[in-house]
Amino acid sequence: MAKADDTGTLRFLEEMDRKLVGWAKPAARLRQALERDELQLFSQPILALREPRQFEMAEALVRLREEETLLLPPGDFLPVFEHHGMMADLDRWVVTHIVRLLAGGATGGFRRFSINVSAQSLGDASVPAHVGAELQSLGVPPDALGFEIDELDVLQQPQEAARFAAAVKRLGCRVLIDGFGQRSVSFAPLRTLRADYVKVDGSIVRNIGRSEIARAKLAAVVRVGGVIGVGVIGECVEETDILAMLQTMGVGFAQGFGIARPGPIRP
Repeated sequence: MAKADDTGTLRFLEEMDRKLVGWAKPAARLRQALERDELQLFSQPILALREPRQFEMAEALVRLREEETLLLPPGDFLPVFEHHGMMADLDRWVVTHIVRLLAGGATGGFRRFSINVSAQSLGDASVPAHVGAELQSLGVPPDALGFEIDELDVLQQPQEAARFAAAVKRLGCRVLIDGFGQRSVSFAPLRTLRADYVKVDGSIVRNIGRSEIARAKLAAVVRVGGVIGVGVIGECVEETDILAMLQTMGVGFAQGFGIARPGPIRP
């Protein structure tokens, strides 16, 4: 029996299953989507703020094709993947297809991608093994891939996060901590995971123009990042004033709708 505080989550997932037209068997539908490549890769560029400004990498995102023209956003199907314990399958699919695109040069000009890692993948040793096999088979440089681990997962699954990070770092890939500072500003995970980048959470970035606390948090991240050699990315940048403040404060990179919206990956 579900605990009382799980009731809302269960209702949400049941509603998600009902909303997806024709999904009488959600797990089977998701398996079909993976096997038939009924997913579409998108990317959102990450801008380097040093002059001259340029896009040096992009975050890989995914949409699900439903019917001929409809593309479902992540919020409409990722919870269903998670509910059915299939996030590692989805993560492996993304890795496979990003590596193939990199090998063929069909990435819209991007040569480096970051890929989001689910909490389920952190404890699955087959995921980094799959990364290594795909990179080796197609001859793609390992540093073309970075893996984004959400700060919440780092805090809730520190051992699994550390093992995953160590495994992909041994391959030569990069590690990013996403949503950094949303729940705490502890710098211990930067050393434990040997992170290459931190993506400062949008709740901080959006408020640096009006909140001294937000500016102090960001300044601390920039200062520590500079000392230990971790790149700082400001995410959820929506305004030109915020972008200018990030550069003034020494932030190295920025990402958000105010810079570039996600778009399908095309040659």
